[in-house]
Amino acid sequence: MLQISPWKIGFIVLVCLFGIFYSAPNVVGSSSREWMQRNLPSWMPNQTVNLGLDLQGGAHLLFSVDINSVMIEQRDNILSSIRGELREERIPYAGMNGIPDGVRVMIKNADDFQKAERVVTQIDDRLTITPYPADNAIEATFNEQAKQELISQTISQSIEVVRRRIDETGTNEPIIQRQGDDRILVQLPGVEDPTRIKELIGTTAKMTFHLVIGDEATGRGGLLLPSADIPGQRMRVDRRPDITGEMLTNAQPTFQLGQPVVSFNLNSVGARRFCKLTQENTGTPFAIVLDNDIISAPRINEPICGGAAIISGDFTVAETSDLALLLRAGALPAELKIIEERTVGPSLGADSIEAGKMASLVGLAFILVFMFAVYGLFGIFANIALVLNISLIFALLSSLQATLTLPGIAGIVLTVGMAVDANVLIFERIKEELRTGRSPISSVDAGYGRAMTTIIDSNLTTLIAAIILFSFGTGPVKGFAVTLGIGIVTSFFSAIMLTRLMVVTWLRNKRPSVISV
Repeated sequence: MLQISPWKIGFIVLVCLFGIFYSAPNVVGSSSREWMQRNLPSWMPNQTVNLGLDLQGGAHLLFSVDINSVMIEQRDNILSSIRGELREERIPYAGMNGIPDGVRVMIKNADDFQKAERVVTQIDDRLTITPYPADNAIEATFNEQAKQELISQTISQSIEVVRRRIDETGTNEPIIQRQGDDRILVQLPGVEDPTRIKELIGTTAKMTFHLVIGDEATGRGGLLLPSADIPGQRMRVDRRPDITGEMLTNAQPTFQLGQPVVSFNLNSVGARRFCKLTQENTGTPFAIVLDNDIISAPRINEPICGGAAIISGDFTVAETSDLALLLRAGALPAELKIIEERTVGPSLGADSIEAGKMASLVGLAFILVFMFAVYGLFGIFANIALVLNISLIFALLSSLQATLTLPGIAGIVLTVGMAVDANVLIFERIKEELRTGRSPISSVDAGYGRAMTTIIDSNLTTLIAAIILFSFGTGPVKGFAVTLGIGIVTSFFSAIMLTRLMVVTWLRNKRPSVISV
């Protein structure tokens, strides 16, 4: 019992020093914290716990994903594929139109019906084919599994694009998660005016490049799109895009002849296609289309090869920065519409922090008084371990840059109560051993040894619950699980290893013949 390896003592001391130093930035003033960030090396403690939306204030945005537009786009792709395959197989059709969840094809000649059915069946394995021989009609609809996969894929892609766009703005610890079937929740701690964020998220940023074939008065066919360069004027562009946004590999705001522009690079496929296009169409206007608006239509003056080009127009510096950000992050697979917006003021967060502080301090004070009153000197050992335990919790939260929410504070308060539970079990076991007439050293040894199984069981079951809450919970539930899980690990260290070291050190120095617990 009285023998503790030197490496264990060193480990305990190092962990305690880590807790003290890395939790210190959370209790010093803002000026001292700024000095630490400026002057201390990056590995030195200078980070604080990130405060969540409910504590720091910020913006709460709920977006609805336009799943219907994705279904229509998929349906149009199927229509285009069927139309091309039927023409290739020389099968005439009387009509082709969209229906809910699919398409309907009318075949001209009954003799071609079976051949047409085979062609439609091979278009996409996600389609359920329903023939109507009496009407010479074939219906191809997406099955339920395909629809659910398409919805999940659209939501996942939207969340990823939104996350990349927000990360580019430097917003700290945003919460972005799916809510329900077709909604995305975005919480931005510390953002008081989310106007720019809303514009960045709400922009689909689907960029395509088309050859200009005329304007409203000249030419026929193609797409007639409004021009941002010349308000009120519309240009007629080729319906089929020559370059798409998926071919962009990078985009950065820069300057050309003193004007803000966006430079971009294309991948190998896009570079070859762009080079050939500019070689064959020198002198022709080339429209750059963003979300069905022509943002620029420069004339091709010379072949552009190498994959690097510039988007110029009547841009401001801020507009080129946002446009480059959108192009880097990629296009949203569907439009996002704001259906709920709330702004949490910092005063509400300050009230929550003060209430959480008060609850924690009152709880801590009651526990410290109780442990000293009931267990005397051993209670003081437990109290020292409890204070260091709290330091370790905040040190780990700061190092991991975890977000502290109001439920997270509740997890810390709960941990404070649970932290002394192990010491209570050990001390009560020591008292039982003393009553049987065993020596102080033997009683302490038995107290720590025999209470260990119960302590491990109780902490392990609670830790499993915290892991399950973190794995399957969202938002506030995760915040509670993080602080609870960290608190269980640190309380196990402080109650078993730290208090044992203090008790052993005291026994070695005093060697009492009688101890009072």
